[in-house]
Amino acid sequence: MKTSHLIAAASLSLLAAAGAHAEIYDGVHALTSANSRAEVSAQAAVAARSANPYAEGYGNGVTTIASSRDRSTVRAEAVAAAHAPNQNVRRESFAGSVIPSQFGGARVSSTRQAAL
Repeated sequence: MKTSHLIAAASLSLLAAAGAHAEIYDGVHALTSANSRAEVSAQAAVAARSANPYAEGYGNGVTTIASSRDRSTVRAEAVAAAHAPNQNVRRESFAGSVIPSQFGGARVSSTRQAAL
């Protein structure tokens, strides 16, 4: 019995050793740039001060949105919605998934319950 365990352990260790391969280290690569340190510094300064061509909406300028509503009207509606008592009412927040009557309003709808 012990011999079979030793043979099994030896075969598993040989299998693991055969499957493990190390990556070859090539050392530090040589510098392949043709530019001097001063040229690279000058290029970095130009790149830091120029616009980012990879940014979203690059080159579009300022966009305007035409609206037929007055700014003060939109603000008043936003303030009223933020102060509404039932703005975050969710049916699943209450026992039995039934919203109490004090949270009435347009957002509340009746619930159906499954028959047994």
